[in-house]
Amino acid sequence: MKELELKYGCNPNQKPSRIYMEEGELPIKVRCGKPGYINFLDAFNGWQLVSELKKATGLPAATSFKHVSPAGAAVGLPLSDVEKKIYWVDDMDVEFTPLANAYIRARGADRMSSFGDFISLSDVCDKETALVIKREVSDGVIAPGYTDEALEILKSKKKGNYNVIEIDPSYKPKALERKEVFGITFEQGRNELVIDDNFFSNIVTESKELTEQAKIDLAIAMITLKYTQSNSVCYVKGGQAIGIGAGQQSRIHCTRLAGQKADNWFLRQSPKVLGLQFVDGLGRANRDNAIDVYIGDECQDVLAEGEWQKVFKVKPEEFTREEKRAWLDKNTDVALGSDAFFPFGDNVERAHKSGVKYIAQPGGSIRDDNVIETCNKYGITMSFTGLRLFHH
Repeated sequence: MKELELKYGCNPNQKPSRIYMEEGELPIKVRCGKPGYINFLDAFNGWQLVSELKKATGLPAATSFKHVSPAGAAVGLPLSDVEKKIYWVDDMDVEFTPLANAYIRARGADRMSSFGDFISLSDVCDKETALVIKREVSDGVIAPGYTDEALEILKSKKKGNYNVIEIDPSYKPKALERKEVFGITFEQGRNELVIDDNFFSNIVTESKELTEQAKIDLAIAMITLKYTQSNSVCYVKGGQAIGIGAGQQSRIHCTRLAGQKADNWFLRQSPKVLGLQFVDGLGRANRDNAIDVYIGDECQDVLAEGEWQKVFKVKPEEFTREEKRAWLDKNTDVALGSDAFFPFGDNVERAHKSGVKYIAQPGGSIRDDNVIETCNKYGITMSFTGLRLFHH
């Protein structure tokens, strides 16, 4: 297949639309559904991300994409009982495989942003992973293959219209890439930068501690940023992105946005949230929305008389600012990556509030001394990579 006609482009009024190869054949097969323009943008960016995560860590990887940026990314490490509960899979009578764990963690980091996602998997999709995907609201999935059982499960989703794409894992694109904007063609060399342990060897802070897990987490952060619309910042802990801030014009706003998402991920694990009693039959998405409001500044929207009864069996106590801060102070050993340099120490100040202990960023700001000094104040280890990771 040399080309594939699409229903429309980014918007319904943008016709005609297609994907095609100038030379050779498309490296994909559509096994089910009719993917659209944005679906393929998410699929191809996500596939590159998980392929690099697999190479960097040796573990199966998954990412959950929305609007050409990842909402979550993770590798296939085991789930704790608490993680199973906050990701809403504790009711599944399934022995999760590493690939299933990777997707559960990628989806679970920011479930609200992942609603209606496009999934990328580094490995052949197995039955267990397909069963997890089947119960989530999602637009489609790309993987290097599917077991027969997995394909049948996925084909039954969305009344047979779920988008299932198979990609040739041996496909290698040309070294030069092009895109057209306003009738003008842009050309550049592909970003083939390899991110491995050596990427973080230039440590510029007083603290030189960099554990093996920290190296893995920083690699996950930087590879995720490589495929995230810039400006972008990524917080990672225990093999999964827990907060991604994408497409902000200001670096501090990226850091705040991603930090708030990381905080929400950790607050979901607090006894106060784990103890919420939802009314019977309330769907996972509605539970996610209720939790997001409950742990936020507008908690009265779900605690007011006449409102809480729609969501909870028993009215919860308010999660006070002091209680939330006390719980967040328990979050430690978080890694943070930035796709470009920190221009001010305020980014480190904000990162510290979310438990960040390790930072990787390009360096090169005229205020590097101030940024390093702020890291030293909190005992944070910071590496200068010397390499920017803008993605547009």
